[in-house]
Amino acid sequence: MKSRILIALLFSLLFSFSEAFAQDSLKVEKDQVKSEMQAKQKLVYKFNIKENIAPAIWRQTKQAFEAADSLKADLFLIHMNTYGGAVVDADSIRTRILNSKIPVVVFIDNNAASAGALISIACDRIYMRTGGSIGAATVVNQTGEKMPDKYQSYMRATMRATAESHGKDTIISGRDTTYRWKRDPLIAEAMVDERVYIKGVIDTGKILTFTPMEAMKNGYCEGICENVDEVLKLNKMENARIIEYKPTALERFIGFMVNPIVSGILIMAILGGIYFEMQSPGIGFPLGVAILAAVLYFSPLYLEGLAANWEILIFVVGLILIALEIFVVPGFGITGISGITLAFTGLVLSLIKNVDFTFDQVNMNDLLIAVATVFSGSIAGIGLAIYLSQKMFTAQTGQFSHLSLHRVMKLEDGYLGVDPDLLQLKGKKGISVTTLRPSGKIKIEGTNYDAMAEAGMIDKGTRIVVTKVEAAQLYVEEE
Repeated sequence: MKSRILIALLFSLLFSFSEAFAQDSLKVEKDQVKSEMQAKQKLVYKFNIKENIAPAIWRQTKQAFEAADSLKADLFLIHMNTYGGAVVDADSIRTRILNSKIPVVVFIDNNAASAGALISIACDRIYMRTGGSIGAATVVNQTGEKMPDKYQSYMRATMRATAESHGKDTIISGRDTTYRWKRDPLIAEAMVDERVYIKGVIDTGKILTFTPMEAMKNGYCEGICENVDEVLKLNKMENARIIEYKPTALERFIGFMVNPIVSGILIMAILGGIYFEMQSPGIGFPLGVAILAAVLYFSPLYLEGLAANWEILIFVVGLILIALEIFVVPGFGITGISGITLAFTGLVLSLIKNVDFTFDQVNMNDLLIAVATVFSGSIAGIGLAIYLSQKMFTAQTGQFSHLSLHRVMKLEDGYLGVDPDLLQLKGKKGISVTTLRPSGKIKIEGTNYDAMAEAGMIDKGTRIVVTKVEAAQLYVEEE
């Protein structure tokens, strides 16, 4: 009896192990099938262009293509809705698309105007939403005024070349073989130049813009779709895995830092820090704040393509001239005025879209905003610095009063701010040891002193006389 029970238990255990093994085998098989399916599943990398074409979009485009290449995507999909933007950045995006090993399609979800049209034509296939449009690629400034013909000429050639890059279709009619452009270059040119005439397409005097149906009829659209899913279906990618580009933390940070309000605050920190450093030399912290604020001010603008190297250099030279005026050159004159002008100019130019010394693309509103931002930030920074210095460094009551002097040394109490021996030199005669231009060395009664010429330049070896002594400085003139 016991042996039968033991045998039954053994069979039961064996059955349990067999069932568990079968389930594990089935799970492994399912995982393998799932992995194989994922490996066979196609990948679509999606990138949005839903704002004006600018350096930020070009920078993000490079990042998106690099990511798509690393993932070995099967299709690169641009979801577009833009009224255009900077031609330089659009041309860079166009070139990247034409050089892509991954097929690139664009879904025009409403607008592909101006620079957006150029980017769309570069793509392998164009799809448009009902009610959308593509065209109107005339080069204009930010006020909407047409740019000179040298800009239009460049855009015409770029549009033609982009259309030509897609090659020709072969048409066989009987024994004859003809070729037709897949995208007619003349149509692309008509989107820029109102002088182009194409029978049945556009009359002279009008800039060409296509509706979806017109674009399909003339080879500038492969299909009309209402959403991304329909675009993927037409490209046999309805079951594909979609990965969408998301701006990095750095991109979001740059976008935040180029805000005019933030720029104004940074200008306040730059000038306020410099003022504090001059009020409390040796501490170093205010100067560090000013340097950090300058880096945060210029770096995002440099990455955005607004601040050029020479504009930053102008600002730095301006600060150097201001420092020379304060610490080296007595009084306030051309050095200080030049320094303030250069520093202000550098800050303003870094906020506007000028190309070197060409300001055709600069909108007057943008210029006024830049000037107002720098001016208000400068006034607010200096005013706040003065207010805080009085509150923080005031004797007895200030939070940092221990860093300031509490005792006042008055002249009537016998305190002098200069060596009393220097005061005895007024009226003394001597000789210039070096040329005074206007400062240099003089010798009086066998002792050398630093001195400043009252007017003009005094040659070496000239007899001189001390006319006055101010702030530990000897002033002399020729005897």
